Amino acid sequence: MTERAERPREEKIRCDACPVMCYIAEGRAGACDRYANQGGRIVRCDPLTVLDRRIAKGDEIRPFLKAEWDGALLKDDDLFVTAVGAGTTYPDYKPAPFIVSRAVDGADFVTVVTEAIFSYCGVKVKIDTDRHLGHEGAVIRAGGEVVGLMITSEYGSQMMSLGGVDHLTGGSKPEGRVTCDTLMRLCNREAVELEVEGGATVVVQAGQPPIVDGHREERMRVGCGSATIGMFASQWQGLVDEVVVVDDHITGVVSEHQAGKVLGWPDTGIKINGRRSTPGRYFQVADPGLGWGGTDITDPLTILGVWNPKKGARPGLSLLMVSTTGEQYGYYVLDAELVPQPQPLPETLKPSVDLIAENCEPALCTVMFMGGAGGSLRSGVTKNPVRLTRSVQADRTRVTVGGAPAYVWPGGGITIMADVTRMPDNAFGYVPTPAIVAPLEFTLSRAEYRALGGHDDRARAVEDILEHGGDYGADVRAVPPGDKAG
Repeated sequence: MTERAERPREEKIRCDACPVMCYIAEGRAGACDRYANQGGRIVRCDPLTVLDRRIAKGDEIRPFLKAEWDGALLKDDDLFVTAVGAGTTYPDYKPAPFIVSRAVDGADFVTVVTEAIFSYCGVKVKIDTDRHLGHEGAVIRAGGEVVGLMITSEYGSQMMSLGGVDHLTGGSKPEGRVTCDTLMRLCNREAVELEVEGGATVVVQAGQPPIVDGHREERMRVGCGSATIGMFASQWQGLVDEVVVVDDHITGVVSEHQAGKVLGWPDTGIKINGRRSTPGRYFQVADPGLGWGGTDITDPLTILGVWNPKKGARPGLSLLMVSTTGEQYGYYVLDAELVPQPQPLPETLKPSVDLIAENCEPALCTVMFMGGAGGSLRSGVTKNPVRLTRSVQADRTRVTVGGAPAYVWPGGGITIMADVTRMPDNAFGYVPTPAIVAPLEFTLSRAEYRALGGHDDRARAVEDILEHGGDYGADVRAVPPGDKAG
């Protein structure tokens, strides 16, 4: 009987870049596609990204590759080493992958860069549209899984809150995976389709117009109905007898509005079916929807009651009704029974409707990454993490995300928010725990860094980083390279 030769056992090494702790074979990548086994070492697959600020029109993105640097001396303050491609500090007892020493305007500064693993993170999405996406608190789904909810509407925009630890880790495994994928794609400026429970389906992509139920939005409203009256009342005076600007929130009526009164606008006897707030300002004229001014109406005459001849209504009285974006408008004249009859829009009124449209800004989606930098992450910066928190809150340490400025929330901890459109492409990744991996940089003076108890002995000059780079985990590992998989 012939003995069958044993198949050679594929040697693997263990990656400690995240809690998953993958065993990775030579030439293969881990589950996150961010780390690989190259010659028995765990290396970061993507190159370190450097921003070159010598470009007059903004930052040029230069991924680090030694062959691309010509060796020319560079001013330190021209270059900013981001955390994109840097690697992580996990399991957090070790210094950040790159601690960059550089001169800025003649002063000695340190930038500490690391790719942070965020379980406590999400995105806030601002969608410029008057169209009703869903009621406040409505559940939002991606791929059938709950990933967030609608929050408060703001002026001309509707807001979503997506992600967070409860969706990433507090629900089912499919919910966590879909939430993580949705966040990563949104942060990397990809298009994502979201379904609002009881509302609309909207395609969201950072820096692009929203697509609501298949309709691509073009304009953000110029203002509410009342604000539109205030801005353009003088444009209509002498050209039309009455103007109504239809809006889901505050519908405006020029003859009653204070702007009209200041101009001496006569009463017209108009009646609005809504809750009168103050003169010329009406709430709840219709339900929210995809129609005129974010309402559910397609015929604006449905918000009008019976005209009152004792207060100025008369046959021949002209009426302009227009939405807050100028996309919808109608011109009417009262007949003998004081019923508005549609008529072609006079040429004299077209410029005023066009002016509303001209003053509308382009409708866009804004995606703000939001996360909290935990204590373990901060240990990659300093041996005493709370000192970093205090330095950040005191504005002695500047926080950026992939080179983009971050807003730091007041209060405890380091809770940040940053615009993803200001970051390099594909700046965000993930680990299958699931969690989002985001670039994070702390920049502070060398003196402040030493006062924090920072890892000052690990600081390297920009030129050294450009020439030699650095790969993750070559000398400090949770599992030694010689420890083979079982």
